[in-house]
Amino acid sequence: MQAGVVHGDINFYRLPPDPSPQEQFAFALKYLDARVRDQARKLIEKAVAGGYATTEVQFYRLIALLSGRTLRQLAPEEVDRLIAICASLPHLDDHDQWAAGVRVIRRLLEPVRAAETDLVVKEIDALSRRQRDTIYGHLEALLEGAMQEELWRKSVALAASRRTEGDRFNRIWKFFHPKPAQPRTLPVQPAAVALRDWLRAGAGAAVFVLAVVQLLILVAARGMLGPLLGLLVGLIGLGAFCVGGADRHYRRARLRAKEAQIRPPQQRRREGTPRGFARKVDRLFDRYFSRYVPQDTDRVYWRAQTAGIQRHLRDEVVELYREQRIGADRVAWLVRYLVGDVRRQWEEDTLTAFRQRLRISTRTRILHVGGLVLLIAGILSTAPGVMASAPLPGTGWLLLAAVSAVPAVRSSFRIIAEWRRVTDDQAERDDKDAARWEAYHRWCHKLSDKPSDTEMAAWLESDRKVLVDRAMRQYRLQPSHVIAHAFIEAPAPSCKRARYPQGPWRYSRYRLLLFLLTDDGVRQANIDLDFETATSHTAQRLNYRFDAVAAVRIDGIATGQPTFELTLFNGDPISIRVSEPDHEALQHDENATKIAELSLDAAGLNHTLHVLEGVAAEGKEWIKHRRRRADERLASLTGSLRGLLD
Repeated sequence: MQAGVVHGDINFYRLPPDPSPQEQFAFALKYLDARVRDQARKLIEKAVAGGYATTEVQFYRLIALLSGRTLRQLAPEEVDRLIAICASLPHLDDHDQWAAGVRVIRRLLEPVRAAETDLVVKEIDALSRRQRDTIYGHLEALLEGAMQEELWRKSVALAASRRTEGDRFNRIWKFFHPKPAQPRTLPVQPAAVALRDWLRAGAGAAVFVLAVVQLLILVAARGMLGPLLGLLVGLIGLGAFCVGGADRHYRRARLRAKEAQIRPPQQRRREGTPRGFARKVDRLFDRYFSRYVPQDTDRVYWRAQTAGIQRHLRDEVVELYREQRIGADRVAWLVRYLVGDVRRQWEEDTLTAFRQRLRISTRTRILHVGGLVLLIAGILSTAPGVMASAPLPGTGWLLLAAVSAVPAVRSSFRIIAEWRRVTDDQAERDDKDAARWEAYHRWCHKLSDKPSDTEMAAWLESDRKVLVDRAMRQYRLQPSHVIAHAFIEAPAPSCKRARYPQGPWRYSRYRLLLFLLTDDGVRQANIDLDFETATSHTAQRLNYRFDAVAAVRIDGIATGQPTFELTLFNGDPISIRVSEPDHEALQHDENATKIAELSLDAAGLNHTLHVLEGVAAEGKEWIKHRRRRADERLASLTGSLRGLLD
């Protein structure tokens, strides 16, 4: 299971402290749209208890109570609550659109004759779109007979149209994408000059200046013009040699460093732990270097030639983010950008442009070679005159100048190269930083229309409804033949998952267990749903009698690992993990058990367990007893509603 994504920057389901009844109702609507029905009912009842009881609240109060269930599936206390809600309704104003919606729901609670079906459908279609879609989306199982057939047909047609609305296929993947980590670049290493280089450069320069001054004094004292001019030419040559030599030394050192970054590694990199950050970054670079192959380039050749670059970039990313507790999936955008930039440079033939840029220029060669020639010429013209006028001191000062100049020049080359390296590294870092921030903003803009959780819930509910209709067609069943249908939703192996804080988990791929209860027994279909592409296939179909069900149970809710198990008398247990724990993804105010309960509520597990546990306990007799008890309650409900309407 891939680590879950929690969109921590969104307070979609996070109630404020001490919420008002209006705020409780607003959040209840979000949960209702997300099909978290139990939580929606609780919040609506709290809002009503707090004194917020408008006709809009009453409309959704009825919707939350009846959503996804038939009247026969209501418990006795729920029927009593339904009667109490209807009794508490004030006189419904004809000009209030929500009052019109409440009247339609009350109309659906009464028996609808076949001749009245068209009239009731017209009343529903006359409502606002929000109310109409809510009724078709939540109350499709409410009725029986011809009205049930018509309401189901309308509901399935609405679901089929809503499966692709909101640009689903271009946006749904964004829900499972984590918030991208902000770009970083390695800081420039400060200039690192060894102490011995400073000492050699400083002491050598001081001794050299002293020796040159002494030579000037000797030459000037003798009044010799030739050696004096030779000494000046030598000094000019030495200056030109130092300027050209320093530039030559830096360009060569810089070129070696750049070549090292693209040179294929000589030894295999030590593998990190399979679940470690570094290993995950390795897989990202391997994936994108294999995917982003330049045009007209062999993949094997591309990978071999860019092995060194891949190693260098991988090490940089690992060093930048390893200690920050950032998941590898949050830097995947950066890996894609870096690999894409390498491919762009390859296609533009600029990947090794540094070689041209660091090539030793003609000016540098002239200064270096010309300076050396002048230096040698100056020494040759100065030395004879100095040694002739003062053999011992002149020779000594010449040798001292030469001995001190060599280490001073070498050390100065290294010092100057290090200073230039810092300047160039900073310029490159600024360019990299600007480019990465630009790529980051582009990616954030691409993710800006990420679907809300209610959109995800609407798409999933539409998929489920279409799958139920398809299963009924495969079994050649009419909606009126199905006593009840129920789902078990579980994440498919290796799927992606994400949620909002205080919201249920959503998965990129589902393993669905669909149960259709009929008078003849249970029809079960195991369906694999790819939620991102809205494609599915039936992995298994089972048929069994009610008395074949031995036991139904759900374990592990407290530990955040709920597992559903259905045991048949004549077969192996059907077991499926309904949710996966992810304690690391919990926010500071979240509880693992609460999140598991919300996810199970959104999956309709409570309803499914209630149905299957009754079947397991009493078999087919449960259907008969339930119908008899339900008929008695419905008769009482119908009588009470007629009394209220009269």
